[in-house]
Amino acid sequence: MYELEEKWYLYFLIVIPVMAMLFVYIQFWKRKKQREFGDLELIKKLSPEKSVFKPVLKLVIVLLGLACLIIGLVNPKIGTRLETVKREGIDIIFAIDVSKSMLAEDVAPNRLEKSKQLVSQIINNLGNDRIGIIAYSGSAFPVLPITSDYSVAKMFLQSMNPGMISAQGTSIDQAINLATTYIDKKDKTNKLLIIITDGEDHSDSAQDAAEEAKKIGLKIMTIGVGTEKGGTIPLKRNGIVESFQRDQEGEVVITKRNSDVLKTIAKSAGGGYVDGNSTKQVLDYVKNALDNIQKTEFESTQMADFKSQFQWFLGFGFFLLLLDVFLLERKTKWVKKMNLFNEKE
Repeated sequence: MYELEEKWYLYFLIVIPVMAMLFVYIQFWKRKKQREFGDLELIKKLSPEKSVFKPVLKLVIVLLGLACLIIGLVNPKIGTRLETVKREGIDIIFAIDVSKSMLAEDVAPNRLEKSKQLVSQIINNLGNDRIGIIAYSGSAFPVLPITSDYSVAKMFLQSMNPGMISAQGTSIDQAINLATTYIDKKDKTNKLLIIITDGEDHSDSAQDAAEEAKKIGLKIMTIGVGTEKGGTIPLKRNGIVESFQRDQEGEVVITKRNSDVLKTIAKSAGGGYVDGNSTKQVLDYVKNALDNIQKTEFESTQMADFKSQFQWFLGFGFFLLLLDVFLLERKTKWVKKMNLFNEKE
């Protein structure tokens, strides 16, 4: 198992094929000029000590040296052993509403971005818990399965947008039903579903789905983003507002947060509701809730003791570049006698 600490240095490797092509071009150019100057065989006799092989060897050594230096800057690390770590925690599934109503800007910068910020902050405060992510609007989509890799979770989180699900509308029951598939009956780890939404629900099955989820041990917490007053849904292109979402009658849509629906859903599954407009209030509420949920011990295997290997590459790279300095382009006498490369006198 290995990892690369500074991967962006790998872009410098493009220098190697560029130098190789430049070398080939220069050799063709030299050969062309030599033909213009005189007979090639006569030129060779005028410079009998000039080696044909040595310039190629020097180029290979320089390119290998540069490659080693670049890899050294990348700092490859090799894991020396596998370690099984025992942790205590729960599995948390985040269901994030990505419907168009989440683009309303009654909270800054908009409801969806606020939801992402809340989830990111909650993840930052987690310890040994595992997490999964679901996106939903008219249907639900599994964005990330249960994992303990928080950095990957944040990467997937930032990519979420209304365009990732074609079915429009908001069906909270779809998110709950999908979340239940994350549960393995053999796994005794406690599960918590956190739904972040404005509460608009175009289905009537959310409460029933929440009650069914409770029966299999899935607790539900709801976080409401948006305001009771509501806001319009801007339609933007290249960051510029062109118009606003309108209904079938041509009226501008005003979308409002529906806290009552979210409270009912949470209550049906033995959980609670919190106002998502205040980040501190959400973090305190989630921390409180997690402290009151019994943690389960589970094991995870990971590579431990990653050791840096950059020093070997840097050392070999400098050695090759130093060797190139002492390697002359004229023929080596003892090699010349052996005629390994069939170089004519």
